[in-house]
Amino acid sequence: MKKAIISYLFVLCAGVAQATVEGLKYPYSLPKLDYSYRALSPSIDARTMKIHLTKHHQGYVNNLNKALESHPELHGLSLEELLRTVNRHPKPLRNALKNNGGGHYNHTLFWNMMSPHQTAPSGNLLAALEATFGSLDAFKKQFNQAAVSVFGSGWAWLCIDDKGTLVILPTNNQDSPITEGLIPLLGLDVWEHAYYLKYQNKRPEYIDAWWKVVNWPYVQKRFERFSTPQSRLSE
Repeated sequence: MKKAIISYLFVLCAGVAQATVEGLKYPYSLPKLDYSYRALSPSIDARTMKIHLTKHHQGYVNNLNKALESHPELHGLSLEELLRTVNRHPKPLRNALKNNGGGHYNHTLFWNMMSPHQTAPSGNLLAALEATFGSLDAFKKQFNQAAVSVFGSGWAWLCIDDKGTLVILPTNNQDSPITEGLIPLLGLDVWEHAYYLKYQNKRPEYIDAWWKVVNWPYVQKRFERFSTPQSRLSE
């Protein structure tokens, strides 16, 4: 019991320390994981984790920095601000921000949304999930359907809208819910590079295994932070 409590507190503290994705600014760099590449195994294997972070995520970071290098007027804006206003920019920059800015933002969240310590939703987050979707199992079923339904590459998200309502949203490629005016609370990467080495074309198996490594204290922290009108307006 003591060991379980310590593990839970470790995850909770890690979530608090890492809840800074809204402050990402140029020049961008890879985030440091709070766990080893093998820590999420068997749900996600070490080789996939390493390639995913150091090759795919690093590629988004490199391309994002390159795209913004000649736009010093944008260097002081956070990545979230750039994604919220992405459609105001010229098309070449807009595409770079959606693809590479979205890739960096989404993945930075993704690493924080997972943990080697098995946890479960509780408190006001669990109550909101049950009130919105009927039950935790019903929420997971609807989320799974969204993840499976993504054609090709993309994500499935649990978000909170401007009214404080929980919504499930599938997105294509590296499109971010931020661009749609939503705040992501939980997201699952269903690009093939996120699971193919271990699961091949069996995306549903990957989705089922992923639930075992969801960092619910981190999701709870984001829910508490953004579930009031004041907090949503301040971002």
